[in-house]
This record gives sequence, C-alpha cells and structure tokens, in this order.
Amino acid sequence: MQRFDGKVAVVTGGGTGMGRELVRQLAAEGCHVAMCDVFEDTMEQSQALALEGAPDGTQVTAFVADVSDESQVLAFRKSVAETISSGHINLLFNNAGIAGGGSMVADEREDWDKTFGVCWNGVYFCTRAFLPMLLASKEGHVINTSSVNGFWASLGPQSAHTAYSAAKFAVKGFTEALIGDFRNNAPHLKASLVMPGHIGTSIALNSARAMGREPKEMTSEQLEVARDRMTRMGLPSEGVTDDEIRHGLQQMAEQFRDNAPVTAAQAATIILDGVRKEQWRILIGEDAKVLDRLVREAPEEAYEAEFMEKLRREADWQLGT
Repeated sequence: MQRFDGKVAVVTGGGTGMGRELVRQLAAEGCHVAMCDVFEDTMEQSQALALEGAPDGTQVTAFVADVSDESQVLAFRKSVAETISSGHINLLFNNAGIAGGGSMVADEREDWDKTFGVCWNGVYFCTRAFLPMLLASKEGHVINTSSVNGFWASLGPQSAHTAYSAAKFAVKGFTEALIGDFRNNAPHLKASLVMPGHIGTSIALNSARAMGREPKEMTSEQLEVARDRMTRMGLPSEGVTDDEIRHGLQQMAEQFRDNAPVTAAQAATIILDGVRKEQWRILIGEDAKVLDRLVREAPEEAYEAEFMEKLRREADWQLGT
C-alpha cells in the first residue's frame, strides 16, 4: 500500500498525540478517516485540523467510544459503515492507550483493569470488530501500537508498571501472531507492530483525565495515594503541600509531552512510512532502539539497577545529550 489517497482508515485515540497526527497526515494524503476517542472536545480539534489540510472530498469523522467497552466499539463500527465506508476499510490503527495501575500489589484494581482494558482489550475488540471490513477490502493493514514496555516491563527499579506493560506485551504477541495468521488465511492483509520510546504526547494528562485524577482537581484522598507513590519511588514527600504535589504532577505530565526527543508528528510519519514499506516491526526513537538492543544483549540483567544506569548512559550518548 504505497498510497493512502482514496483509502479508508480507522484510528482509535484520535483526539491527541500520535492518533491526532495519524488522522491529520492520512487526511492530507486524501485518505478518508474515521476516528474514535473518549474525549469529544479533543476529537473536534483533530477533525478541524485534518479537514483544513485535506483535499476536497476527503471525509474525516469522529465518534465518542471507549475501546475497552466492546459494545461501544461495535457502535463505532456501525457508525463507520454508515458514514464513511462502502463496506470495507483498508487501514486499522489500534492506537488508543492510557497509563495507570502501576502496581499489582499497591494500586487499586479498578485502575489496573481500566489500563489493561484500554491498552489490550481495545486492540482485540477493534480488530475483531473491523476484521470483516478489512477482509472485504482488496488490501488491508492492521497497525497495533505497543511500546518499549512491550519488551521491557519497567520504568526503572524504583517503580512498578505492571498493567501497562502486561497489556503492551499482549499487543506485541498478538500482532506477531497475526503476521502468520494473515499469510495463511487472508494474504491480502498485513500487520505491523509499533513500539515507541518517549514520544511527545499527552498520554499522562489524558490518563489522569480518564481516571478522574487531573492534577488540578485531585482530592485529598487521591493526593495521599500520590504521596505514598512518591515515597515508594524515593522522592521527597514530607513537608510538601497538596498544592505543590498538584503543581508537580501537572508539570511532569506537561514536560513529558513538551520535552520528548520525538514529536507526535514525527512518530506518525515514521509509522506511515513503515506501513508503506510493509515493515512488521516499527521502532520509534533512538531510545527505543537502544533499549531493544540492550534487552536482547543481556535479558537476565534487564530488571537490575545497573541496567537502568547503562541504559541512561547509552541513550544519552545516542541522543547527544
């Protein structure tokens, strides 16, 4: 699939970040795009940006859906079939994701299940739902966003990252299995696995909003949980006021978005170039490439403190910082 003009694409999590950029760049090439997200306001912004740069006649639609809820995914598919597609789609970007439920031991099950549900069930439910429309196309491609946490289940030795990592490992295995499945049973379909490193997106802010924990609105009870997490991570929390914690969490989320080595726009371009080349494995960012190599070289060391120090040294050298 060297060209996207005239094709039909479905993008989950299209309201911000890589999802927004995928919608915008696809539409700019004349691809009809149907997106979903849980936040209608951000999707409206994505839709306006995409249509502004798209050729006349390009369709860009928006639908509010939580991909962790299969009934909402099926409603999204029905909307796509009725508004933008003549019975088929060519591209499915399972991009939606949130972060949370870091610890199986210390964090609430509700947060754990929600994170796993969006990051894994969202991929599974959407692939199941849209598979008949992909099969009905002359050529189709499923692009699933995993993460470097799909091959390294950690953020470092001082924090837990179980729900997100478990989901992203599942996405990785599922997508790799689809390669052979499609070759045997639907040879006109391809599958690609996207594994980004640190990309400048609003995932931290969006996750807090989805979990009802936007920093500026956090309750005293939620702040106590945040204090406990800070303590577990070795960060100072004694004597820190509630407002200082709120401000700190907001600032960290904004810095993650604004100070990343790769922008969301650059990431989307890399993904689309990978689809054109039929790459099944798309690593994004020098940090992702370094981490991938180091884990392969010394898997037994991957969860030791020394590994994190080695990663920092090598990534800093690669990034020129």
